[in-house]
Amino acid sequence: MAQTLEEVKMAHELPPLPYDYAALEPTIDEKTMHLHHDMHHAAYVKNLNAALDKHPELHKKTAEDLLRDLNAIPEDIRGAVRNNGGGHVNHTMFWNIMKPKGGGDPNGPIADAIKKAFGDFKTFQEKFNAAGVGQFGSGWVWLAGDAKGEVKILSTPNQDSPISQGLHPIFGNDVWEHAYYLKYNNRRPEYLQAWWNVINWDEINKRYQASKK
Repeated sequence: MAQTLEEVKMAHELPPLPYDYAALEPTIDEKTMHLHHDMHHAAYVKNLNAALDKHPELHKKTAEDLLRDLNAIPEDIRGAVRNNGGGHVNHTMFWNIMKPKGGGDPNGPIADAIKKAFGDFKTFQEKFNAAGVGQFGSGWVWLAGDAKGEVKILSTPNQDSPISQGLHPIFGNDVWEHAYYLKYNNRRPEYLQAWWNVINWDEINKRYQASKK
């Protein structure tokens, strides 16, 4: 028997944090984590589901699939899917590529890819941070990869994802003010530099390997 539309509907859900709200202190404060996850990410999920309700057949697609071909999304919800689907995918990645007592130099395949593309990790960090500082207004700074395993730094406005450019987001840092303003105020460079103390290279290696498949 064919499935009904209701049976194939896959409502997008807010994933729980993989650690306690205070686990990334002092780099990211507990209050910011509550605000960022429970309010901002939750709103992206709610708004994405509401947009898809207008075209229920799209509920069966993953958020990544929706972003991969935005031109195929009906025009009346394309902007909402781009913004809220991007926000959902970006933040789901963001929570997982951080961890308590993280940081340090990269290891494994991602370390080799960074060395090949940028010469050394310090140079990469400087270029990544500069791209984050240079992103005007809200957005993200990324290390993105292609199917060949080559990586590059790019920044995107708002909640735009490298997925929509045919790239795989290996990791990214959120430079929307809500990600850092309670602790760092307008000191975005300080936030970008401190953020390396919570980065999760194990998870990033998994994402890098996946980018080549």
